[in-house]
Amino acid sequence: MRLRPVRPAGWWFDGLLLAALVALTVALATDHLFGLDRAVADWSAAHRPTAARWVAMALNLLGQGTPLTLLAAGLGVLLALRLRSVRPVLPPVTAFVLTFFTIGPLKVWTARPAPSASVKEPFLPAEQTLPLFQHDLPVRFAQSYPSGHVANAIVWYGVLALLLAPLLRSVGRAVGPRLVTVVRVVPPAVVFCTTVYLGWHWFTDSLAGLLLGLLLDRLLHRVPWDDLPLPGRLGPWARPTDQLG
Repeated sequence: MRLRPVRPAGWWFDGLLLAALVALTVALATDHLFGLDRAVADWSAAHRPTAARWVAMALNLLGQGTPLTLLAAGLGVLLALRLRSVRPVLPPVTAFVLTFFTIGPLKVWTARPAPSASVKEPFLPAEQTLPLFQHDLPVRFAQSYPSGHVANAIVWYGVLALLLAPLLRSVGRAVGPRLVTVVRVVPPAVVFCTTVYLGWHWFTDSLAGLLLGLLLDRLLHRVPWDDLPLPGRLGPWARPTDQLG
């Protein structure tokens, strides 16, 4: 069983992503980069007319984790029924486990408020909304770092792209590599920009979500789903699909 290739090839890029995430977290934990976060947040607040705000809110729905999870699971089940194999269900299940045990715990551990915490409950002083590790606050008010919207968007649109191509092939339709790239890149990019623009996350929150999401996405796309050993009791439903790599 060999791991599937990813681009850039090799583990050096994964190490770079992880190192960048650690470095960013350390910088914030030592009270650095706050000026950048404040400048981006202030600029966004000063250039957010009502119409643009509503458009950004609508576009930001592309990063809602629960709908994306359900959509990916639904595509996995549909493809599994068409191909008579449980293997298409494995990517969304694995993605759910990875995101559940990384994004949420990191948010709770870092305990950072969102920019909006100064203008709505818990109405913190502006300077108190920036630091990490504010464990004296209720958990619901300190879950901004890293951005779950951005990380989830990268992971789940990667899974959707992985499932969409074989699903359309199963009905005689082809999916070009450009469309796959668009599915994987455009929605996360939109979510990144709108999340920061709306003041729902600090810029560095979204940057951390980007780094974490890319790391998880590379792990998922390395898995040779058709070659994974499955329990024999699944019978013919354990057979490879020759579609998932």
